[in-house]
Amino acid sequence: MADRVVENDSIEVPEIPEALEKVLLFALDEAKQKMTQGAEVVPFTALVIKENLFIESHPGDNPEECFAAAKHTVQGARGAEAYALCYDGFIDTDDGDIDALIAEGGIPGEEDGYAICYLYEMGEDGKPEFEDEPAYVGEAPNFMSALKEAAEYAEDEIDEKYLDEDGVDEAW
Repeated sequence: MADRVVENDSIEVPEIPEALEKVLLFALDEAKQKMTQGAEVVPFTALVIKENLFIESHPGDNPEECFAAAKHTVQGARGAEAYALCYDGFIDTDDGDIDALIAEGGIPGEEDGYAICYLYEMGEDGKPEFEDEPAYVGEAPNFMSALKEAAEYAEDEIDEKYLDEDGVDEAW
């Protein structure tokens, strides 16, 4: 999956909010682990809500369907601190396309989000060989731009959305 434009007009890496940085790195590490084990990376979102992490896959017949499903999930989040959307794609460079696991995400109320990636090449054995460190890609759309900050939601409003009638986290 690749058909996504992430802008990068700057060489400088901006300060990414801590909660967002953590969920972006978590998503990349999850995807990297799947690929290393030979599994396909189906686009997925990871939402940080309270002390919980909710993960949801977004399969689709084309990139537009995957991104639309992810956007729908994230825009409906209440009380979330940050999210990451992770997928297998590529980075278009002056030297051509480079395969990459990409995680983009944002926090509530911010206009733009951020994207980071693990660049990789497929080895002769058919297994991916990843760069050691993630790379900053650029600004990305923020599906949470219209949401309030987590602290602005009432506890019962968050619990009602994410806990079942027995008070158990539905994501686990």
